[in-house]
Amino acid sequence: MNSFGDNFVFTSFGESHSAAIGGVLDGVPAGLHIDLTMIREALDRRAGRCQQSACGVSARAVREADEVEWLSGVLDGVTLGTPIAFLIRNRDARAEAYEAFKHSLRHAHADSTYEAKYGIRDWRGGGRASARETAARVVAGNIAAQLLAKKGIQITAKLVQVGDETRPEHFDEVINRYRAEGDSIGGIIACEVTGLPAGLGEPIFDKVQAHLAYAMLSINACKGFDYGSGFDGVGQPGSIANQHSGGMLGGITDGTPLTFRCVFKPTPSTPKAGVKGRHDSCVAVRAVPVVEAMTALVLANFADERVKG
Repeated sequence: MNSFGDNFVFTSFGESHSAAIGGVLDGVPAGLHIDLTMIREALDRRAGRCQQSACGVSARAVREADEVEWLSGVLDGVTLGTPIAFLIRNRDARAEAYEAFKHSLRHAHADSTYEAKYGIRDWRGGGRASARETAARVVAGNIAAQLLAKKGIQITAKLVQVGDETRPEHFDEVINRYRAEGDSIGGIIACEVTGLPAGLGEPIFDKVQAHLAYAMLSINACKGFDYGSGFDGVGQPGSIANQHSGGMLGGITDGTPLTFRCVFKPTPSTPKAGVKGRHDSCVAVRAVPVVEAMTALVLANFADERVKG
């Protein structure tokens, strides 16, 4: 599926090397003044132009202008209550760089599975499976975040680990070391949401953490999700671990800060693996605003008057 949500619905379109990528966002109330500067800053962070760690990012990501063209749903920066459609043109697409993969499959990519499912695949940089698609998520998610901010809800994600390194001041050093070797490394992103009211979420199958896990694992290269004490709590006695619920009990928010983490795998396309191209040495670097965007879309999708009213 290319749509996310049922009350606050985001649909994305476009491929990595097609004319453009974009999206349609339905469910945004009328009268929201969109801060275009915030969207611009979020896109710049996704591109690695002003990230916590900016080394080893894709050359294409830095060069793409990521200029948003608003097609509908917004007038003079104010939402109309109708579907918001937007697109971002691919200015630096170079399909010829992927000619070698027109008749061969890249290891550890979605090439083989897309071909198995559809009988055809877009060999130009992975098509829909490319991280280029996440730029559209950042635009839609930032609108959702601005809507949530009106209710005092703030979402903040950050890179907290690169490989085995947990000291942010050494992240660039680690990434550059792998980059110099023609290789890549994974990372972990932590996210915190403050200002959420207690009582948000539904029991059993519509738990808040279930929706968050679904959203995070839809992000390219995300391989794991935990919340609260998560996997770290396995070795702790219950008297300690039960104090770190991540802001959710029974799948419903308890009014305390909501916390979770996402694990991102190393980029499979590397010179060391025999793949030439414009690839990230650590995809987690640019995934931070994507995690924030998907978190905002999840929370905005809970049609609760305490959040959206």
